[in-house]
Amino acid sequence: MSRLESMQRRLQAQIDGLNWAAEVIRDVPGDVLELGLGNGRTYDHLREKIPGRPIWVIDRVLQPHPSCVPPAQHFLQGEADDMLAELARRRARIALAHYDFGYGVKERDVAEGARLSPLIGALMVSGGLIVSQQPLIGFQQVTGPDTIDPERYLFYRVV
Repeated sequence: MSRLESMQRRLQAQIDGLNWAAEVIRDVPGDVLELGLGNGRTYDHLREKIPGRPIWVIDRVLQPHPSCVPPAQHFLQGEADDMLAELARRRARIALAHYDFGYGVKERDVAEGARLSPLIGALMVSGGLIVSQQPLIGFQQVTGPDTIDPERYLFYRVV
């Protein structure tokens, strides 16, 4: 499979996974958390699929497409550890988190996911979901949509 085909599969998995998660958490109270803004594609998708909920965004830099800049009061710029702690201080309660951090080095990505998992968990509401491209720890892994290879995207429920 070419890298272009792999990217197409990844983007379709994101769309299917986020659509599925938005439906599952429809009646779960809480905000949304986008961990890794990048150019803002998934943030924009979440805004459309889950209107009316605040979407908190954490990233080291603010470089999205101009149409995808989050409101200043919901954008936390800096290292994830510090920004997750800031969200905890603000008493944010998260129903859906999309974990999209990654360095592109598997061992480093897995270690970061494991390190950040407890900080994410402290913000999540019972019944909330985490959609992640990296493995996380301390959550109940669930099966997402059948259109997604279970190794492409991971889904976790908070109990």
